[in-house]
Amino acid sequence: MKEISTLCFQEFPVLKTDRLTLREIRESDASEIFDMRTNDRVNQFMARPEMGTMDDSVQLIKRTNEAYANKQGIGWAGILRDNNAIIGTCGFNSIDYPNLHAEIGGELSVDYWGKNIAVEAVSAIVNFGIHEMNLHTIEAKVSPENRGAIFLLEHLGFKKEAHYRDRVYNKGQYMDLAVYSIINAH
Repeated sequence: MKEISTLCFQEFPVLKTDRLTLREIRESDASEIFDMRTNDRVNQFMARPEMGTMDDSVQLIKRTNEAYANKQGIGWAGILRDNNAIIGTCGFNSIDYPNLHAEIGGELSVDYWGKNIAVEAVSAIVNFGIHEMNLHTIEAKVSPENRGAIFLLEHLGFKKEAHYRDRVYNKGQYMDLAVYSIINAH
């Protein structure tokens, strides 16, 4: 029986792409994460609580790092290699060991939308999940209205698995939720 490899939890896995370094999220990233998490354009399709203070950002970073320490998730900060600026976060929000499954999610600063930065980051993380962690399935939950995220997922080989109507309550209204996944056929 195949198992998820936990070697990545011995030392944080730093990933490199042509333009990015994906490294652990640090408390020093709190300001940039706060800026992204309070941007209406970044949040327009995200069903999550509003981030009200910088302390909320620090607490999110602590929870992300605790999930990594407990082998329940991996959160990467996306850093432009030419200037060390954090421009987004992405990672496995949860890991389901018995089913060799992880859920991926992330966000990107609006300044970098449309530049294929997210493709680079998500592709590196998906490849890491499949080839280094031995994941069988990686799943993403997105708003069906988030055409950019859906295009990205489909471009990387994700297939739509489900469409839930009125699945989440957010900002005073119910929102639909689509589920996309990619399966490691090996």
